[in-house]
Amino acid sequence: MATYFITGISTEVGKTIASAIFTEALEADYWKPIQAGELDYSDSHKIKKFISNKKTIIHPNSYALKTPMSPHAAAEIENITIDLAKIIEPKTDNKNLVIEGAGGIFVPLNNTDTILDIIKPTYKVIVVSRHYLGSINHTLLTVNLLKEKGFDVSIIFSGDEHKTTEQIIKKMTNVPVIGRIDEEPYFDKSVIKEYADIFRENLINL
Repeated sequence: MATYFITGISTEVGKTIASAIFTEALEADYWKPIQAGELDYSDSHKIKKFISNKKTIIHPNSYALKTPMSPHAAAEIENITIDLAKIIEPKTDNKNLVIEGAGGIFVPLNNTDTILDIIKPTYKVIVVSRHYLGSINHTLLTVNLLKEKGFDVSIIFSGDEHKTTEQIIKKMTNVPVIGRIDEEPYFDKSVIKEYADIFRENLINL
C-alpha cells in the first residue's frame, strides 16, 4: 500500500483541497488523525463533499477536538492528553491512503510530540507550499528537515503563481514538484476531478 502524508508550511495553505485532489486522483482512502475545531464541518466532511469516486472510505479521526486551536492546547482545554499510541493507522484493503496532518510538521500534540512524530518512514510526504512573505523560508525549513530525516518528499504549490518563489524553492530543495493548485473562484467536485486528472500520473510516479 502507498501512503501519502499531506502536510503544510503553515496553516490555511490548502492542505484539505490538496488532500481531496489526491484522494480523488488515486481513489484512495482518507484519514485525518487529529481534527481540532469545526467538528460539524470538519476536513473529513469537506473531503466527502469534494470527491466523486465510490471507492474512497473516509476513516474516523483518532482525536476530534472541539476547540479550533493547536491540538495540544485544544486537548488541554478538554482535559485530555493526546497519546501517540492511540493514533493508529486505519486498516484498509485500498492500495492507497491519504493522510492529512494538522498545520505544519512541528505543530505540538502534547508536551513532547509533534505532527512529525506520526509520520512513518514509509510514507510519501507531500508539502503544500503557498506564497506569502516568509513562505520561502518556511518551505525550505520544512522540506530540508524532512529530507534530513530520510523521508520521501515532494511539493505541491497552492494559490496564485509566484515564479521567483517557486523557482528558488525548486532549485534549493531539489525534490519533485507535483504541480500547482491555482487560486480558483471556487472548488467543487468537478474542479477537484479536473485537478485529479492532471496530477494523477505525477502522484503515481512519486
